[in-house]
Amino acid sequence: MFKNTPAFSSFSTPDLAQAKDFYGRTLGLDVKQTPEGLELHLAGGTTVFVYPSSDYTAPEHTVLNFVVTDIDAAIDGLGKRGVRVEHYDMPDLKTDERGIFRGEMGPKAIAWFKDPAGHILSVLQER
Repeated sequence: MFKNTPAFSSFSTPDLAQAKDFYGRTLGLDVKQTPEGLELHLAGGTTVFVYPSSDYTAPEHTVLNFVVTDIDAAIDGLGKRGVRVEHYDMPDLKTDERGIFRGEMGPKAIAWFKDPAGHILSVLQER
């Protein structure tokens, strides 16, 4: 039914100005402000829409994944921009000292970080 229908993803934020600064200046994405919110223009032509919310609650799942060719370089770049990588120590998910999970299934390596509103984002390196 929707095979040939364009689509986009969206999520809310409590502070559009803070989101615009983080996604545009910190992460270096092309961000366009509209009357309704922000358009994040990602590589490959993907658009994510970020809209304001007065009763915002941060989700507990990853909302955006960035595929990189070198996860260690990506982590270094995030650190230079003041972004802190999350660390996990759970039975099925243990990150190393850099905050990188290197599993046998799925991507070769993945690390998570948060935007100012608490959205969980990731950088991942495919096998």
